[in-house]
Amino acid sequence: MFADIFNYYIYGGRQVILPEQLTERDSTKIALLYGAEGAVVPVQKFRDVQKLYAAMTDGKMEYVLYGAENQAEIHHAMAVKNNLYDALEYAGQVEEAAKSHRKEMKQKKKQGKASVEEGKKTPNSGEFLSGFWAEDKLIPSITVTIFFGSEEWDGPLSLFDMMEVSDPNVLACMDNYHVRLIAPAQMPDEEIMKFQSSLREVMLFIKYSKDRENLGRVLEVNEKRFREVERRAADVIEVITKSGIKYEEEEEVVNVCQAIQEMRSESESQGRLMQAKEDAKNFYQLGVDVEKIAQGVGYAVETVKGWLGLPDDTK
Repeated sequence: MFADIFNYYIYGGRQVILPEQLTERDSTKIALLYGAEGAVVPVQKFRDVQKLYAAMTDGKMEYVLYGAENQAEIHHAMAVKNNLYDALEYAGQVEEAAKSHRKEMKQKKKQGKASVEEGKKTPNSGEFLSGFWAEDKLIPSITVTIFFGSEEWDGPLSLFDMMEVSDPNVLACMDNYHVRLIAPAQMPDEEIMKFQSSLREVMLFIKYSKDRENLGRVLEVNEKRFREVERRAADVIEVITKSGIKYEEEEEVVNVCQAIQEMRSESESQGRLMQAKEDAKNFYQLGVDVEKIAQGVGYAVETVKGWLGLPDDTK
């Protein structure tokens, strides 16, 4: 599902990123920022998902860092949040490079002058100060926000959207940051169909979760895929939409179509029962005989008497 997100967002649905090319990365980012009066304070942020993607490009290995931020509610400061995540990622990469260089120089120092003369680089003062050498390169960080809501995202989608600055001279001195957003309510069905994983079913279901007629149409048109939804995708659908879908805990694949049908059948049955109880009370208040009421609503006399709070003569 993770690869599917970025195949959609970056490559328009083409299967460029393969799941087997992705490896887990530590999603906890730690950096040091300056606090009051120059005090150094630790900052720790947790990303929902973060993986490293490796791909062959022109015969050389290219590393691109992709992240996904899962949202169930509209976050009105998402531009700042994601911008901070990316900045912390880059800060972490610089620190890792510095650690690597310090370790190498420490080893060289232990080995003595002979290793220095082997042609290994000695950093200049600027490289030594930053810990990041001229030939060092950062791994690009791309963060995509997935909004798991049936309503449209109405929050800011950039830093500039969060500000009231119209002076072009001021804006020219600032760098904007855009939220890369996937929101089902704002996506045409043909766009959602570009997903190849069960994220397609999740997005479609969420989009039409409050539109029973169109949800039925979507389930019918995509019946084959909705009959074989991954368990974790079914969990997301149920948690987000609270649709009442029921399935066994041990099921790895969920037949959503059947679950919805059973849910509706149960709901209709409950509706008929409530209506029968209401009708029985109304007729009894009008003086209709209990036996005739039972015959009319289609339930046993003893059952109807129970609804009405009357004694059961059979006991």
